Amino acid sequence: MKVVICPTAERATALTARVIEQALRARPDIALGLATGRTMEAVYGHLVKAHRDGGLDFSACRTFNLDEYVGIAPTSPRSYRTYMNTHLFSRVNVPLDATHVPDGMATDMQAQCAAYEKAMRDSGGLGLQLLGLGENGHIGFNEPLSSLTSRTRLVTLDPATRRQNVGMFDDDLEQVPHHAVTMGVGTIADARRTLMVVTGATKAGILARVIEGPVTAGISATILQMHPDCLVIVDEAAAANLSCRPYIEYLMQHDPELKALLS
Repeated sequence: MKVVICPTAERATALTARVIEQALRARPDIALGLATGRTMEAVYGHLVKAHRDGGLDFSACRTFNLDEYVGIAPTSPRSYRTYMNTHLFSRVNVPLDATHVPDGMATDMQAQCAAYEKAMRDSGGLGLQLLGLGENGHIGFNEPLSSLTSRTRLVTLDPATRRQNVGMFDDDLEQVPHHAVTMGVGTIADARRTLMVVTGATKAGILARVIEGPVTAGISATILQMHPDCLVIVDEAAAANLSCRPYIEYLMQHDPELKALLS
């Protein structure tokens, strides 16, 4: 795991987008794992700009989103399919049939999950997986106690997660679904490269546990400590509780990969 600390959230999301842009330019047919959330809106905004102003080509790539709420139709303004169409897919030249988001209305969830895993394998595996970090340490919707070898599946959401996402549902907790479909922890860990972006003071405590604590099913994001190619990009507020910060800053100055990225 390598960590970069940026002075602001804006710099963190811009750098995250640059990593994705570099990956897409290096391999135009890459399979990208994508995420949702407020932080990702800024990341996708930078990618749209790179497409519009810099010719970044999405025409050959495939995309797979981490998760979707159960019981929310793809056409709903609250669905992650609508989120992705709004913030990225409709604004770049990716073919819509090359974009994949779990179907929250599927009648056979087990079959859908198996098909989702197969589609990722048939695409050659995820070349890069973009991740956020939940306030309870989840990646995707892999809530506490998720198996570290889990695959795409139906999950029951933690009450804390439902409260965290209530803004998408008119601040009415009763409207927030109790279930979701998510890539598993093991599915995420299979990506050749993982990229997590974390911003804001509310994530400082859990981020420190993810980076410096033990690997545990209680915090699914700790699996990233075991990943052979993981980059974590954070802002100053999110980095506030990191005790290993002096070494992180040393690496930012002397690690060849990080020096090239930050130059």
